[in-house]
Amino acid sequence: MTILYTHAAGLEHVNPPGHPEQVARLEAINTALSGPAFAALDRRSAPLAEDADLLRCHPRAHVERLRAAVPASGWAPVDADTFLAPGSFEAARRAVGGAVAAVDAVLGGEARNAFVAMRPPGHHAERETAMGFCLFGNVSIAAKHALDHHGLKRVAVLDFDVHHGNGTQDLLWDDRRAVFVSSHQMPLYPGTGSVDERGAHGQILNMALPAGSGGAEMRRAWTSALTAVEATTPDLILVSAGFDAHRADPLAGLAWTETDFAWLTGAICDLAGRVCAGRVVSALEGGYDLDALAASVAAHVGVLMERSGGTTLPR
Repeated sequence: MTILYTHAAGLEHVNPPGHPEQVARLEAINTALSGPAFAALDRRSAPLAEDADLLRCHPRAHVERLRAAVPASGWAPVDADTFLAPGSFEAARRAVGGAVAAVDAVLGGEARNAFVAMRPPGHHAERETAMGFCLFGNVSIAAKHALDHHGLKRVAVLDFDVHHGNGTQDLLWDDRRAVFVSSHQMPLYPGTGSVDERGAHGQILNMALPAGSGGAEMRRAWTSALTAVEATTPDLILVSAGFDAHRADPLAGLAWTETDFAWLTGAICDLAGRVCAGRVVSALEGGYDLDALAASVAAHVGVLMERSGGTTLPR
């Protein structure tokens, strides 16, 4: 079984007109996952994250600063491209809460894997800095929850968004229990992600891809990376699933297709099957061409469902 976590609150994080991280992204995903091919999804509401969840990665001052900055109407800028609207704080808490709930469900044996279709995304949010459309480190918080609350020895966070997950790297830099692997176009925003950024314990692997590279280059890079991840024997794999490496995306210059995302999802699930009983939790990050996003998410979730076997795991 595959669980889908989402919530209508994700539609209430409204960015200014013309902003690429728009409400229509989630609407396109909801439409793509509404067809008969996805009828077997176990659809659940993304719950609100508790403050204790947010504080696993962010200081209270960061949480309260964002809470206080939410406007009664219109928009409040956090930086040049990151904004708060009246519904943004709830949406962000549910994006975190969905990822945490997905970890609980997968580790509890309710499903083999899960996908969290929520926004705002999270992989650019650093410990004390919201940036790059992101407010909180959704996947990093879920990883810390798996380690601290469930007592796992090691997790792997795999990020295939076209932009480097500087926030995830920042939040997991000092944690020897968390392996972080990122493929990303370089040079590109946010300018981090060079191969010599290795983490405090050598547990970070950055794979910089040149503009114009496509599926063949991606498959070579990730085949090698997944071999390295397998050697660390993680107890859970978390995925920052950004779909802006698609050739149609307006914010970047890689040339992947939905077939490439399906291949990579399958390779990740195969690895999970060998090392952690198939346990995968994936959460939405980027992807800004609506048609490409919808097709890519459908491909990603379709593989998750196929690999889940359609059965509930024993507790």
